[in-house]
Amino acid sequence: MTHPRSSLRPIERSRGGATSPWLIALAVLAVLALVGYSIFSQVNSRSIPEDLASDVDHFKYGSIGSDTPDGNGLPYWVWRAMPQVCPDLLPGGYASLGIIQEPGRDRPIGFSKRRTGFVDSLGLNCAICHTARVREAPGSAPLYYLAATSHQLDLWGYFNFIFSCGQDERFNEDNVMSAIEDMTDLGLVDKIIYRIAIGEVKKGFETRAPALAWIPDRPLWGPGRVDTFNPYKTLVFGLDMSNDTSIGTADFMTVWNQRGREGMWVHWDGNNSSVDERNRSAAIGAGATPESIDLTRIDRIKAWIMDLQAPPYPFEIDQAMAAKGKYYYDEYCAACHDFDGPKVGKVVSNKYLGTDPERVDAFDDKMAEYMNTIGEGYDWQFRNFRTTDGYANHPLDGVWLRAPYLHNGSVPTLRDLLEKPEGRPVFFYKGYDVFDKQEVGYVSDLPKADGVAFFKFDTRLRGNGNGGHLYGTDLTDEQKDALVEYMKTL
Repeated sequence: MTHPRSSLRPIERSRGGATSPWLIALAVLAVLALVGYSIFSQVNSRSIPEDLASDVDHFKYGSIGSDTPDGNGLPYWVWRAMPQVCPDLLPGGYASLGIIQEPGRDRPIGFSKRRTGFVDSLGLNCAICHTARVREAPGSAPLYYLAATSHQLDLWGYFNFIFSCGQDERFNEDNVMSAIEDMTDLGLVDKIIYRIAIGEVKKGFETRAPALAWIPDRPLWGPGRVDTFNPYKTLVFGLDMSNDTSIGTADFMTVWNQRGREGMWVHWDGNNSSVDERNRSAAIGAGATPESIDLTRIDRIKAWIMDLQAPPYPFEIDQAMAAKGKYYYDEYCAACHDFDGPKVGKVVSNKYLGTDPERVDAFDDKMAEYMNTIGEGYDWQFRNFRTTDGYANHPLDGVWLRAPYLHNGSVPTLRDLLEKPEGRPVFFYKGYDVFDKQEVGYVSDLPKADGVAFFKFDTRLRGNGNGGHLYGTDLTDEQKDALVEYMKTL
């Protein structure tokens, strides 16, 4: 009779011997390796954005999809370390570029964070270009306005630093890790992962840098401006810019009260009538891709700014003078710029408007075709881009906070805009946040203040012309002052 435990005898090899303990150990290790690799792959493929409780914080710090590796995100601690690795390329740190850091936050306004794999990655969001800093006087505490124009932000200065440092020989594993370890304690695994990430980031900088090489060949953007659509040509569509000399530089726009702008032609040249496409194209311009764009979180921003009203003028207004100025506003401005005006949201041909033509000329029929290919295969594909021959009439809500003026930021104050072009400043300085309450704009005659040198804007350069828009320029000085006083109330 067979012993009851005989069925538990060792498995015999084909040659009759028992299985080697080494083979069993190898099998166990193989299983553990597969499990470990599976866990590693799942963790490394994570993409978990940081969600903020309030809509205000979401606008300032929430994701739009630019913070993923596919969307040009940078590892958080690498980004933090770069000013230490290349101190001569950015002596004042990120704050010197007009980037706003709130106390107690781990990153400035306009930067989102997302857990991608084993590291946190950082990307730009809407607030980077749409947060204004204003001071009443040099010693005053700053006021911050969301959904406004980031007049103080040197966006090209930021990109230029990031790419210059990223290609610098000092940007290597040892130097970057040393700078990181000065700021935080990383575990052994994190140190290994970050060393790998640094090498990949450097490759990314070197690969993408040629796509931006054309920018310094044109007049510099300076604070408060960006070439909105030309970067798409190389970064999104991979086009050759060697024979393209167009200049599309323009001021950042306000993004509040989007409900009031539905159905109007948006962007400076009125090349689209879809608020959604405006928002999504801005996200792609900030670094998101069709694959990484976070529509859910962009729609949350949209829901908040749809009815967000322009901030009221924060300083004293001479109400009697403003009442007189309303007459001149109704006479010279309301038809094109009042929400009820018959021409608001429509495009005026530049042969009548006469402002600098470069921005409208830069967006041609071919570019409109390209823009309408973005999102192919998705239900949100762009379909509404077109070309125009002029600039759109935009509502003037919060016009006091939109300086400098005209589409290219070539006129420093509202009062200067009411002068004929030959009476407008040929040179002025951009980047100062102290407000000029009389002229309505920012103080622009100082080359330097508080130890900071400002950007000298030259209206004689291509794309920087300050001509045209002659409305109200024939008024008397007293009438112009009254009109400016009234516009503080808008």
